Amino acid sequence: MKRFIDEQLEKLKASSLARNTGWMLLGQGLGFLSQTLYFVLLARLLGTSQYGIYAGTFAFVSLVAQYSSLGSDTVFLRYVSGKRENFQTYWGNVLIFICTLSMVLSLLLHFLGRFILNPESAAIVFPSAIGVCFSTQIAFAAGRVFQAFEQLRVTAMMNLLTNVLRLITAFIMVFVLHHATARQWVIASLFVSLAGAIVAVATVTIKLGLPKFAPGLIRKHAAEGLQYSFSQSTSSAYNDLDKTMLSHYGMNEANGIYAMAYRVVEIATIPIFSIRDAAMPRFFIEGSKGIEHSYKLGRSLLTKALWLGVISAVGMFFLAPIIPYIVGKGFSESVSALRWLCLIPFFRSIHQMTGAALTGAGLQKYRTANQCIAAAFNFGLNLWLIPKYGWLGAAWASLLTDGALGIMNFTVATRLSRSAVKPSAVVA
Repeated sequence: MKRFIDEQLEKLKASSLARNTGWMLLGQGLGFLSQTLYFVLLARLLGTSQYGIYAGTFAFVSLVAQYSSLGSDTVFLRYVSGKRENFQTYWGNVLIFICTLSMVLSLLLHFLGRFILNPESAAIVFPSAIGVCFSTQIAFAAGRVFQAFEQLRVTAMMNLLTNVLRLITAFIMVFVLHHATARQWVIASLFVSLAGAIVAVATVTIKLGLPKFAPGLIRKHAAEGLQYSFSQSTSSAYNDLDKTMLSHYGMNEANGIYAMAYRVVEIATIPIFSIRDAAMPRFFIEGSKGIEHSYKLGRSLLTKALWLGVISAVGMFFLAPIIPYIVGKGFSESVSALRWLCLIPFFRSIHQMTGAALTGAGLQKYRTANQCIAAAFNFGLNLWLIPKYGWLGAAWASLLTDGALGIMNFTVATRLSRSAVKPSAVVA
Protein backbone atom coordinates (compact mmCIF):
# COMPACT_ATOMS: atom_id res chain seq x y z
CA MET A 1 0.00 0.00 0.00
CA LYS A 2 2.81 2.42 0.90
CA ARG A 3 4.47 1.78 -2.44
CA PHE A 4 1.19 2.49 -4.25
CA ILE A 5 0.72 5.77 -2.34
CA ASP A 6 4.31 6.82 -3.12
CA GLU A 7 3.78 6.08 -6.80
CA GLN A 8 0.60 8.16 -6.87
CA LEU A 9 2.33 11.05 -5.13
CA GLU A 10 5.15 10.94 -7.67
CA LYS A 11 2.61 10.98 -10.51
CA LEU A 12 0.86 13.93 -8.91
CA LYS A 13 4.14 15.83 -8.60
CA ALA A 14 5.02 15.06 -12.21
CA SER A 15 1.62 16.19 -13.46
CA SER A 16 1.85 19.39 -11.40
CA LEU A 17 5.27 20.16 -12.81
CA ALA A 18 4.09 19.39 -16.33
CA ARG A 19 1.05 21.63 -15.86
CA ASN A 20 3.14 24.49 -14.48
CA THR A 21 5.68 24.10 -17.25
CA GLY A 22 2.80 24.13 -19.72
CA TRP A 23 1.50 27.40 -18.29
CA MET A 24 4.96 28.94 -18.42
CA LEU A 25 5.45 27.72 -21.98
CA LEU A 26 2.06 29.08 -23.00
CA GLY A 27 2.62 32.43 -21.30
CA GLN A 28 6.18 32.72 -22.49
CA GLY A 29 5.18 31.38 -25.90
CA LEU A 30 2.73 34.24 -26.22
CA GLY A 31 5.46 36.41 -24.74
CA PHE A 32 7.78 35.05 -27.43
CA LEU A 33 5.34 36.18 -30.10
CA SER A 34 4.79 39.61 -28.54
CA GLN A 35 8.54 40.09 -27.91
CA THR A 36 9.32 39.10 -31.48
CA LEU A 37 6.85 41.61 -32.88
CA TYR A 38 8.01 44.18 -30.33
CA PHE A 39 11.69 44.02 -31.16
CA VAL A 40 10.94 43.95 -34.91
CA LEU A 41 8.92 47.15 -34.53
CA LEU A 42 11.56 48.65 -32.24
CA ALA A 43 14.35 47.90 -34.71
CA ARG A 44 12.39 49.55 -37.51
CA LEU A 45 11.49 52.47 -35.25
CA LEU A 46 15.05 53.18 -34.11
CA GLY A 47 17.34 51.94 -36.88
CA THR A 48 20.77 50.39 -36.39
CA SER A 49 22.58 53.29 -34.70
CA GLN A 50 19.79 54.40 -32.34
CA TYR A 51 19.08 50.76 -31.49
CA GLY A 52 22.76 50.42 -30.56
CA ILE A 53 22.54 53.52 -28.34
CA TYR A 54 19.53 52.06 -26.54
CA ALA A 55 21.13 48.59 -26.27
CA GLY A 56 24.23 50.06 -24.63
CA THR A 57 22.18 51.93 -22.02
CA PHE A 58 19.91 48.98 -21.30
CA ALA A 59 22.87 46.61 -20.89
CA PHE A 60 24.65 49.02 -18.55
CA VAL A 61 21.58 49.40 -16.33
CA SER A 62 20.93 45.65 -16.36
CA LEU A 63 24.39 44.99 -14.90
CA VAL A 64 23.22 46.06 -11.44
CA ALA A 65 19.40 46.01 -11.68
CA GLN A 66 19.22 42.81 -9.59
CA TYR A 67 20.50 44.70 -6.54
CA SER A 68 17.23 46.65 -6.45
CA SER A 69 15.59 43.72 -4.68
CA LEU A 70 18.77 42.56 -2.88
CA GLY A 71 17.69 39.01 -3.67
CA SER A 72 14.53 39.33 -1.56
CA ASP A 73 12.43 37.82 -4.36
CA THR A 74 14.52 34.64 -4.32
CA VAL A 75 14.46 34.64 -0.50
CA PHE A 76 10.66 34.85 -0.79
CA LEU A 77 10.61 31.89 -3.17
CA ARG A 78 12.77 29.79 -0.87
CA TYR A 79 10.95 30.43 2.42
CA VAL A 80 7.38 30.73 1.19
CA SER A 81 7.35 27.73 -1.20
CA GLY A 82 7.21 25.37 1.76
CA LYS A 83 5.45 27.65 4.27
CA ARG A 84 2.87 29.82 2.57
CA GLU A 85 1.75 31.44 5.80
CA ASN A 86 4.95 33.52 5.56
CA PHE A 87 3.63 35.35 2.49
CA GLN A 88 2.75 38.76 3.95
CA THR A 89 5.99 39.52 5.79
CA TYR A 90 8.26 38.24 3.03
CA TRP A 91 6.30 40.16 0.37
CA GLY A 92 6.60 43.31 2.48
CA ASN A 93 10.34 42.66 2.67
CA VAL A 94 10.52 42.56 -1.15
CA LEU A 95 8.66 45.86 -1.56
CA ILE A 96 10.83 47.70 0.98
CA PHE A 97 14.04 46.70 -0.76
CA ILE A 98 12.90 47.51 -4.28
CA CYS A 99 11.30 50.86 -3.44
CA THR A 100 14.38 52.15 -1.62
CA LEU A 101 17.32 50.60 -3.44
CA SER A 102 16.00 51.25 -6.96
CA MET A 103 16.11 55.01 -6.40
CA VAL A 104 19.64 54.85 -4.99
CA LEU A 105 20.86 52.71 -7.89
CA SER A 106 19.21 54.92 -10.52
CA LEU A 107 21.03 58.00 -9.21
CA LEU A 108 24.32 56.12 -8.97
CA LEU A 109 24.01 54.80 -12.53
CA HIS A 110 23.17 58.29 -13.79
CA PHE A 111 26.40 59.58 -12.26
CA LEU A 112 28.60 56.70 -13.49
CA GLY A 113 27.11 56.51 -16.96
CA ARG A 114 28.96 59.57 -18.23
CA PHE A 115 32.31 57.90 -17.44
CA ILE A 116 31.50 54.46 -18.87
CA LEU A 117 29.15 54.93 -21.85
CA ASN A 118 29.32 57.10 -24.93
CA PRO A 119 27.52 60.46 -24.50
CA GLU A 120 24.37 59.43 -26.42
CA SER A 121 23.82 56.34 -24.26
CA ALA A 122 24.80 58.09 -21.01
CA ALA A 123 22.14 60.78 -21.58
CA ILE A 124 19.26 58.30 -21.20
CA VAL A 125 20.55 56.26 -18.27
CA PHE A 126 18.32 57.73 -15.53
CA PRO A 127 14.85 57.09 -17.07
CA SER A 128 16.05 53.70 -18.28
CA ALA A 129 17.28 52.85 -14.76
CA ILE A 130 13.92 53.77 -13.18
CA GLY A 131 12.15 51.53 -15.68
CA VAL A 132 14.47 48.55 -15.19
CA CYS A 133 15.54 48.85 -11.53
CA PHE A 134 12.12 49.75 -10.16
CA SER A 135 9.25 48.88 -12.49
CA THR A 136 10.63 45.72 -14.06
CA GLN A 137 11.91 44.38 -10.72
CA ILE A 138 8.51 44.97 -9.09
CA ALA A 139 6.73 43.09 -11.87
CA PHE A 140 9.27 40.25 -11.74
CA ALA A 141 8.97 39.96 -7.95
CA ALA A 142 5.18 39.79 -8.21
CA GLY A 143 5.60 36.90 -10.63
CA ARG A 144 7.84 35.20 -8.06
CA VAL A 145 5.01 35.40 -5.53
CA PHE A 146 2.71 33.32 -7.70
CA GLN A 147 5.60 31.07 -8.64
CA ALA A 148 6.05 30.22 -4.95
CA PHE A 149 2.36 29.30 -4.79
CA GLU A 150 2.84 27.27 -7.99
CA GLN A 151 0.22 29.42 -9.70
CA LEU A 152 2.27 29.64 -12.87
CA ARG A 153 -0.78 30.60 -14.91
CA VAL A 154 -0.87 33.98 -13.15
CA THR A 155 2.91 34.37 -13.38
CA ALA A 156 2.82 33.73 -17.11
CA MET A 157 0.00 36.20 -17.69
CA MET A 158 1.71 38.90 -15.62
CA ASN A 159 4.94 38.49 -17.57
CA LEU A 160 2.96 38.68 -20.77
CA LEU A 161 1.26 41.93 -19.72
CA THR A 162 4.41 44.08 -19.87
CA ASN A 163 5.40 42.60 -23.22
CA VAL A 164 2.00 43.33 -24.69
CA LEU A 165 2.03 46.90 -23.37
CA ARG A 166 5.45 47.50 -24.91
CA LEU A 167 4.31 45.96 -28.18
CA ILE A 168 1.31 48.28 -28.34
CA THR A 169 3.52 51.27 -27.52
CA ALA A 170 6.04 50.38 -30.22
CA PHE A 171 3.24 49.88 -32.76
CA ILE A 172 1.72 53.28 -31.98
CA MET A 173 5.10 55.01 -32.24
CA VAL A 174 5.89 53.36 -35.58
CA PHE A 175 2.44 54.28 -36.90
CA VAL A 176 2.58 57.90 -35.65
CA LEU A 177 6.30 58.81 -35.75
CA HIS A 178 7.71 56.28 -38.25
CA HIS A 179 11.17 56.92 -36.75
CA ALA A 180 12.19 57.79 -33.19
CA THR A 181 15.31 58.36 -31.13
CA ALA A 182 16.50 56.13 -28.31
CA ARG A 183 15.49 58.84 -25.80
CA GLN A 184 11.90 58.96 -27.09
CA TRP A 185 11.61 55.20 -26.79
CA VAL A 186 13.09 55.09 -23.26
CA ILE A 187 10.60 57.68 -22.00
CA ALA A 188 7.65 55.85 -23.57
CA SER A 189 8.90 52.51 -22.22
CA LEU A 190 9.23 54.00 -18.73
CA PHE A 191 5.54 54.89 -18.54
CA VAL A 192 4.56 51.44 -19.85
CA SER A 193 6.78 49.74 -17.25
CA LEU A 194 5.28 51.81 -14.44
CA ALA A 195 1.79 50.78 -15.53
CA GLY A 196 2.86 47.13 -15.54
CA ALA A 197 4.30 47.43 -12.02
CA ILE A 198 1.08 48.96 -10.69
CA VAL A 199 -1.01 46.16 -12.19
CA ALA A 200 1.40 43.53 -10.78
CA VAL A 201 1.20 44.84 -7.20
CA ALA A 202 -2.58 45.24 -7.45
CA THR A 203 -2.92 41.62 -8.64
CA VAL A 204 -0.91 40.28 -5.71
CA THR A 205 -2.93 42.39 -3.25
CA ILE A 206 -6.31 41.34 -4.65
CA LYS A 207 -5.51 37.63 -4.86
CA LEU A 208 -3.32 37.11 -1.79
CA GLY A 209 -3.62 40.10 0.53
CA LEU A 210 -1.70 43.11 1.78
CA PRO A 211 1.98 42.99 2.74
CA LYS A 212 3.27 43.31 6.28
CA PHE A 213 6.51 45.04 7.10
CA ALA A 214 8.88 43.38 9.55
CA PRO A 215 12.23 45.21 9.93
CA GLY A 216 13.69 42.23 11.74
CA LEU A 217 13.18 40.09 8.65
CA ILE A 218 15.26 42.51 6.61
CA ARG A 219 18.24 42.06 8.92
CA LYS A 220 17.67 38.33 9.14
CA HIS A 221 17.92 37.60 5.40
CA ALA A 222 19.91 40.56 4.04
CA ALA A 223 23.15 38.56 3.76
CA GLU A 224 21.44 35.64 2.04
CA GLY A 225 19.60 37.99 -0.32
CA LEU A 226 22.84 39.77 -1.16
CA GLN A 227 24.30 36.43 -2.15
CA TYR A 228 21.40 35.80 -4.54
CA SER A 229 21.66 39.32 -5.99
CA PHE A 230 25.38 38.94 -6.46
CA SER A 231 24.81 35.67 -8.27
CA GLN A 232 22.18 37.23 -10.54
CA SER A 233 24.39 40.25 -11.22
CA THR A 234 27.28 38.04 -12.29
CA SER A 235 24.86 36.38 -14.70
CA SER A 236 23.96 39.82 -16.06
CA ALA A 237 27.64 40.68 -16.23
CA TYR A 238 28.55 37.99 -18.73
CA ASN A 239 25.34 38.69 -20.68
CA ASP A 240 25.56 42.50 -20.78
CA LEU A 241 29.23 43.46 -20.44
CA ASP A 242 29.77 43.04 -24.18
CA LYS A 243 27.03 45.51 -25.16
CA THR A 244 28.17 47.96 -22.47
CA MET A 245 31.74 47.79 -23.76
CA LEU A 246 30.68 48.22 -27.37
CA SER A 247 28.91 51.37 -26.20
CA HIS A 248 32.00 52.49 -24.28
CA TYR A 249 34.09 52.30 -27.46
CA GLY A 250 31.45 54.28 -29.38
CA MET A 251 30.55 51.34 -31.65
CA ASN A 252 26.83 52.16 -31.76
CA GLU A 253 26.15 50.61 -35.15
CA ALA A 254 28.10 47.46 -34.29
CA ASN A 255 26.21 47.34 -30.99
CA GLY A 256 22.90 47.52 -32.86
CA ILE A 257 23.92 44.63 -35.12
CA TYR A 258 25.14 42.49 -32.24
CA ALA A 259 22.29 43.36 -29.86
CA MET A 260 19.75 42.40 -32.51
CA ALA A 261 21.29 38.94 -32.91
CA TYR A 262 21.62 38.52 -29.15
CA ARG A 263 17.96 39.43 -28.75
CA VAL A 264 17.01 36.55 -31.05
CA VAL A 265 19.14 34.22 -28.90
CA GLU A 266 17.36 35.38 -25.74
CA ILE A 267 13.95 34.75 -27.30
CA ALA A 268 15.05 31.31 -28.49
CA THR A 269 16.12 30.48 -24.91
CA ILE A 270 12.64 31.17 -23.48
CA PRO A 271 11.51 27.49 -23.51
CA ILE A 272 14.56 26.49 -21.46
CA PHE A 273 13.92 29.21 -18.89
CA SER A 274 10.24 28.16 -18.79
CA ILE A 275 11.22 24.68 -17.64
CA ARG A 276 13.62 26.09 -15.04
CA ASP A 277 11.13 28.64 -13.68
CA ALA A 278 8.31 26.11 -13.42
CA ALA A 279 10.57 23.71 -11.54
CA MET A 280 12.17 26.24 -9.15
CA PRO A 281 9.77 25.66 -6.22
CA ARG A 282 10.37 21.91 -6.66
CA PHE A 283 14.13 22.49 -6.69
CA PHE A 284 13.88 24.16 -3.28
CA ILE A 285 11.66 21.39 -1.90
CA GLU A 286 13.91 18.60 -3.20
CA GLY A 287 17.04 20.54 -2.29
CA SER A 288 15.97 20.72 1.36
CA LYS A 289 16.54 16.94 1.44
CA GLY A 290 20.06 17.27 0.04
CA ILE A 291 21.95 18.14 -3.13
CA GLU A 292 21.56 14.60 -4.46
CA HIS A 293 17.79 15.10 -4.68
CA SER A 294 17.84 18.49 -6.44
CA TYR A 295 20.63 17.21 -8.70
CA LYS A 296 18.50 14.25 -9.72
CA LEU A 297 15.68 16.63 -10.64
CA GLY A 298 18.12 18.83 -12.55
CA ARG A 299 19.48 15.90 -14.54
CA SER A 300 16.00 14.75 -15.52
CA LEU A 301 15.09 18.25 -16.73
CA LEU A 302 18.44 18.68 -18.47
CA THR A 303 17.60 15.92 -20.93
CA LYS A 304 14.57 17.86 -22.16
CA ALA A 305 16.39 21.21 -22.09
CA LEU A 306 19.31 19.91 -24.18
CA TRP A 307 16.99 18.93 -27.01
CA LEU A 308 15.42 22.37 -26.92
CA GLY A 309 18.91 23.88 -27.11
CA VAL A 310 19.79 21.78 -30.15
CA ILE A 311 16.54 22.64 -31.94
CA SER A 312 17.05 26.35 -31.20
CA ALA A 313 20.64 26.27 -32.50
CA VAL A 314 19.69 24.57 -35.76
CA GLY A 315 16.71 26.85 -36.29
CA MET A 316 18.71 30.05 -35.71
CA PHE A 317 21.55 28.96 -37.96
CA PHE A 318 19.37 28.20 -40.96
CA LEU A 319 16.76 30.95 -40.45
CA ALA A 320 19.26 33.75 -39.76
CA PRO A 321 19.15 35.11 -43.37
CA ILE A 322 15.55 36.31 -42.92
CA ILE A 323 16.59 38.96 -40.34
CA PRO A 324 17.19 41.81 -42.88
CA TYR A 325 13.82 41.17 -44.50
CA ILE A 326 12.06 41.52 -41.14
CA VAL A 327 13.89 44.32 -39.33
CA GLY A 328 15.53 46.16 -42.22
CA LYS A 329 18.63 45.99 -44.41
CA GLY A 330 20.62 47.97 -41.86
CA PHE A 331 20.80 44.78 -39.77
CA SER A 332 22.24 42.56 -42.56
CA GLU A 333 25.36 41.76 -40.54
CA SER A 334 23.15 40.40 -37.76
CA VAL A 335 22.87 37.24 -39.87
CA SER A 336 26.53 36.40 -39.27
CA ALA A 337 26.28 37.46 -35.65
CA LEU A 338 23.34 35.15 -35.01
CA ARG A 339 25.09 32.20 -36.62
CA TRP A 340 28.06 32.71 -34.30
CA LEU A 341 25.77 32.93 -31.26
CA CYS A 342 23.35 30.11 -32.10
CA LEU A 343 24.97 27.54 -29.74
CA ILE A 344 24.33 29.65 -26.63
CA PRO A 345 20.87 28.12 -25.82
CA PHE A 346 22.51 24.67 -25.81
CA PHE A 347 25.15 25.82 -23.31
CA ARG A 348 22.53 27.64 -21.22
CA SER A 349 20.42 24.51 -20.90
CA ILE A 350 23.37 22.92 -19.09
CA HIS A 351 24.36 25.72 -16.73
CA GLN A 352 20.76 26.71 -15.92
CA MET A 353 19.53 23.26 -14.87
CA THR A 354 22.65 22.30 -12.93
CA GLY A 355 22.84 25.79 -11.43
CA ALA A 356 19.20 25.57 -10.29
CA ALA A 357 20.03 22.29 -8.55
CA LEU A 358 22.77 24.06 -6.56
CA THR A 359 20.50 26.99 -5.66
CA GLY A 360 17.68 24.70 -4.57
CA ALA A 361 19.99 22.81 -2.23
CA GLY A 362 21.19 25.97 -0.48
CA LEU A 363 24.58 25.73 -2.17
CA GLN A 364 24.33 29.03 -3.97
CA LYS A 365 27.90 29.96 -3.08
CA TYR A 366 29.23 27.37 -5.52
CA ARG A 367 27.03 28.66 -8.32
CA THR A 368 27.99 32.24 -7.51
CA ALA A 369 31.68 31.37 -7.56
CA ASN A 370 31.32 29.82 -11.01
CA GLN A 371 29.45 32.86 -12.29
CA CYS A 372 32.13 35.20 -10.89
CA ILE A 373 34.77 33.25 -12.77
CA ALA A 374 32.62 33.38 -15.92
CA ALA A 375 32.08 37.14 -15.57
CA ALA A 376 35.80 37.82 -15.08
CA PHE A 377 36.62 35.54 -18.01
CA ASN A 378 34.06 37.34 -20.18
CA PHE A 379 35.37 40.78 -19.22
CA GLY A 380 38.94 39.80 -20.06
CA LEU A 381 37.93 38.35 -23.41
CA ASN A 382 35.85 41.40 -24.32
CA LEU A 383 38.64 43.76 -23.27
CA TRP A 384 40.96 41.93 -25.64
CA LEU A 385 38.64 41.09 -28.53
CA ILE A 386 36.18 44.00 -28.91
CA PRO A 387 38.72 46.75 -29.74
CA LYS A 388 40.19 44.47 -32.43
CA TYR A 389 37.16 42.70 -33.86
CA GLY A 390 34.07 44.69 -32.76
CA TRP A 391 30.86 42.69 -32.50
CA LEU A 392 32.60 39.53 -33.75
CA GLY A 393 34.92 39.62 -30.74
CA ALA A 394 31.89 40.03 -28.46
CA ALA A 395 30.26 36.97 -30.07
CA TRP A 396 33.38 34.84 -29.54
CA ALA A 397 33.56 35.93 -25.90
CA SER A 398 29.88 35.06 -25.30
CA LEU A 399 30.25 31.58 -26.80
CA LEU A 400 33.33 30.75 -24.76
CA THR A 401 31.81 32.13 -21.55
CA ASP A 402 28.51 30.22 -21.72
CA GLY A 403 30.33 27.05 -22.69
CA ALA A 404 32.78 27.37 -19.80
CA LEU A 405 29.98 28.08 -17.30
CA GLY A 406 28.09 24.99 -18.48
CA ILE A 407 31.15 22.83 -17.83
CA MET A 408 31.80 24.38 -14.40
CA ASN A 409 28.22 24.10 -13.09
CA PHE A 410 27.84 20.54 -14.34
CA THR A 411 31.16 19.47 -12.81
CA VAL A 412 30.51 21.10 -9.42
CA ALA A 413 26.92 19.84 -9.12
CA THR A 414 27.98 16.30 -10.05
CA ARG A 415 30.82 16.21 -7.53
CA LEU A 416 28.75 17.66 -4.69
CA SER A 417 25.88 15.24 -5.32
CA ARG A 418 28.29 12.33 -5.12
CA SER A 419 29.80 13.57 -1.86
CA ALA A 420 26.27 14.43 -0.54
CA VAL A 421 27.17 17.89 0.80
CA LYS A 422 24.49 18.96 3.26
CA PRO A 423 22.34 22.01 2.40
CA SER A 424 22.44 25.10 4.59
CA ALA A 425 19.80 25.14 7.30
CA VAL A 426 16.45 26.60 6.29
CA VAL A 427 15.19 29.14 8.82
CA ALA A 428 11.49 29.88 8.92
